[in-house]
Amino acid sequence: MDELTQCGASEPFALRVIGDDMAPEFCGGNIVIVDPGGLVKSGCFVVVQVDGDILLRHLQIVNNRYHLIALREGVAELWLDGTASIVGVISQRAGHRRKERKRYDL
Repeated sequence: MDELTQCGASEPFALRVIGDDMAPEFCGGNIVIVDPGGLVKSGCFVVVQVDGDILLRHLQIVNNRYHLIALREGVAELWLDGTASIVGVISQRAGHRRKERKRYDL
């Protein structure tokens, strides 16, 4: 997490996706833009810190609890009781080709 705290607290920053837990939406090697000040709402994609790991997950809010879901089947789901572990909201997926680029903050 030390690398993430190098940025200004509210400045967007880029991360490279490692692994395929979030495929096909986010594949290994994709670059995502993370907005620490982004609106945390049900249905958004978030970067979270859990037990020292940095994860990209789909967020669903159920009864004021935060349900973190990987898109790949078989990956354990996580529950949070608050937003303290949320590093930021994914605002964009970058790519070399236009069809690989996508905005999530619209």
